[in-house]
Amino acid sequence: MSNDVSRIESPITMRGYLLCGFAAFGGILFGYDSGYINGVLGMDFFKKEFGRAVDISVDPSGYNIHVWEKSLITSILSAGTFFGALFGGNLADWIGRRLSIIIACFIFSIGVALQVASTAVGLLVGGRVIAGFGVGLVSAIVIMYMSEIAPKAVRGAIVAGYQWAITLGLLLAACVNQATHNWDTHASYRVPIAIQFVWAFILATGLFFLPESPRWYVKQGRHEEAATALARLRGQPASSDYIKDELAEIQANFEYEMSISQAGWADCFKGLGPSGNFRRVLIGVFLQMFQQLTGVNFIFYYGTTFFQTSGIKNAFLISLITNLVNVITTPIAFWGVEKMGRRKLLLIGAIVMLVCEFIVGAVGTALPGSQAASTCLVVFVCFYIFGFATTWGPSAWIIIGELYPLPIRAKGVALATASNWLWNFVLGYVTPYMVDPTEGNLGAKVFFVWGTTCVGCFLFAYFFVPETKGLSLEQVDRMLEETTPRTSSKWVPHETYAHRAEKKQMEA
Repeated sequence: MSNDVSRIESPITMRGYLLCGFAAFGGILFGYDSGYINGVLGMDFFKKEFGRAVDISVDPSGYNIHVWEKSLITSILSAGTFFGALFGGNLADWIGRRLSIIIACFIFSIGVALQVASTAVGLLVGGRVIAGFGVGLVSAIVIMYMSEIAPKAVRGAIVAGYQWAITLGLLLAACVNQATHNWDTHASYRVPIAIQFVWAFILATGLFFLPESPRWYVKQGRHEEAATALARLRGQPASSDYIKDELAEIQANFEYEMSISQAGWADCFKGLGPSGNFRRVLIGVFLQMFQQLTGVNFIFYYGTTFFQTSGIKNAFLISLITNLVNVITTPIAFWGVEKMGRRKLLLIGAIVMLVCEFIVGAVGTALPGSQAASTCLVVFVCFYIFGFATTWGPSAWIIIGELYPLPIRAKGVALATASNWLWNFVLGYVTPYMVDPTEGNLGAKVFFVWGTTCVGCFLFAYFFVPETKGLSLEQVDRMLEETTPRTSSKWVPHETYAHRAEKKQMEA
């Protein structure tokens, strides 16, 4: 067995990259489902169908939806995703990562069907809960699956593809909303909803042909199948030294982790030391919380209606532009996460976002309703989205996929993802009360809230988030044992778990 750390992972073919990257398509389910509701809530026909008649001084369409209904319709998806993400950990450990995603697509499709059929708030909400459960499963399991099958040299870029797929989903939703929002029929909102069937079908069909995670096979003791799956992913014969070395390292790491901990839920909450399970769980949970507290989903959930109440003309077009900025700039992270690292991107991103948010809040408060305030809102919201899309958007997902040891990885990722959806629900529910003219009516002042939370994002990343760039999932375990977050970027791999196990056998 070679102790050359550089040989732990093999060269990878283009086919291998495509196999590893396809699962990122799951982000489209998340992004599109989150994005379509932004425009649908602003459609005149939807307001007429689901709302109540009001004076045109309240809404030019003559109809409006109660704040509590708007809040419930938007946020209830995240309630379903919260439980889906938690359940995803057990399901992925039980039947495997790949089959779990396929089942999640089926559940998601049932929820979509109920939403398409709805003509009242009750059925629409019920459909979004069920669809949310499916999205929660996908969001937790796809991140874990991609992290486990991707080679370490490009793992960050490949997992960042998930965030890019989210942005593509948001953009596609904005495009469809732009095309249908003037239709005076049920199709105005049913077409945007029904298109989700296409995304679920593509993801489920593609995953049917992809290999299972080799690390899941190792966890199940199915080593021959693990070798076959790894060979497909790396484009190398199963008998090659590269495949043998990488598989040996995965096996040795799993045996070491199982010797010091088990794989139950209780084990997720043990150990507050530098490499302890509970410490890692807390980092993942708070990382996903702060990703939501950047406030970016305020733009993608309520941007259209917020721009309308801010006096901006062509609110649907502005929402389309913000989504386009999101899509165009996210691929910068493919380079950034591997060149600059995850931790540095989080720090830079927090600074960019808080500066933009305080500027929007200050100008909007000082010059309310003016052309200058409207221009400032649009311009700096675009810079703000750029700051998120290139840093916190992808990096938070990448890190939770790399942070946990194999025995509890499924459950750790599930807890972190559930945290994302919990805060997504909380913010989605309370935000309408913060900005609606009949409630809190904060207007541009809401950006002071997001700016303040981004200060918290910076402090959390600086003191608690380690650097995981360029390390295999097994090497991340060693790095956490031997460094602190602020020194982690200087750590260099020096011994494999396979070599450590070999030495112990020779000594015995």
